[in-house]
Amino acid sequence: MIDPELASVLEMLPAIDLSDPVAARAGFEELLAALRAEVPGIETLEIEDRFVPGWEGDPDVGVRVYRPRDRPGPVPGVLMIHGGGFIIGSVEAEHAGAAVAAIQTGAVVVSVEYRLAPEHPFPAGLHDCYSALRFLFDHAGELGVDTGRLALLGTSAGAGLAAATALLARDLGGPALCFQMLHIPELDDRLETASMQAFVDSPVWNRPLAVQSWKAYLGAAADADDVSPYAAPARASDLAGLPPAYISTAENDPLRDEGILYALALLHAGVSVELHQFPGTFHGSALVATAEISQRAQRESMTVLRRALGVN
Repeated sequence: MIDPELASVLEMLPAIDLSDPVAARAGFEELLAALRAEVPGIETLEIEDRFVPGWEGDPDVGVRVYRPRDRPGPVPGVLMIHGGGFIIGSVEAEHAGAAVAAIQTGAVVVSVEYRLAPEHPFPAGLHDCYSALRFLFDHAGELGVDTGRLALLGTSAGAGLAAATALLARDLGGPALCFQMLHIPELDDRLETASMQAFVDSPVWNRPLAVQSWKAYLGAAADADDVSPYAAPARASDLAGLPPAYISTAENDPLRDEGILYALALLHAGVSVELHQFPGTFHGSALVATAEISQRAQRESMTVLRRALGVN
């Protein structure tokens, strides 16, 4: 069942088609531009676009840096990774969310313009995200960031990339992370969960789109039995030593069960996890910002993130 406030706007939501990536990106950006509203308090931020070194000779990576103007001392750092099924989305599309996170937590937020599939399949996007994390850590002094309070924040495919970035940072002995916040995460290319089987025509995101998404991201490795856990973190056999997590899922979402199962796997590995399954929601229903359930999810998200970052 879909929340009545959300159900009332279902007919207004666009149908996503990822078969033409260029057209899909243009349509997505146009949609978000129409929905975009001024962010209260954005004048309290210094916002800068820059390029940072890529992974081992890869192209430089675009990032947008959000810094609170009034910083009493080193503040937390958050790497934000946008969603979009690995195919669409951008720093510009994520602008409002990144600004809100910086305003409400007082953290320096770095939003990463990772390379998109299918033009740039795995591991290009992951390498870009890890490079942005390295930048946040290596330039902490310049940015005014406390390296003891670094977190990852991602939604949908961005949450899958955040989970993969946490795995990669652990395995490479990279920057230590204090937290990972994974909203409606896309984690499992096998597409075998009950929710993935059930939601074949759900609003915004459905099984056919998930199939397109993984084929684009994995490229030649799609449908292989040995897909890397850095591509699909649900395949990881060792989750010990990862940072504490907050995972949110949506009831009417094909990705629902893989988020819940990943939370359980983290718990079994000794990782502290807070899991919230929001009733009546669907993938991307947060776009309906006026709905009470969306507002509640946003409030909780920022409350949890502030607590994880040690912000009063």
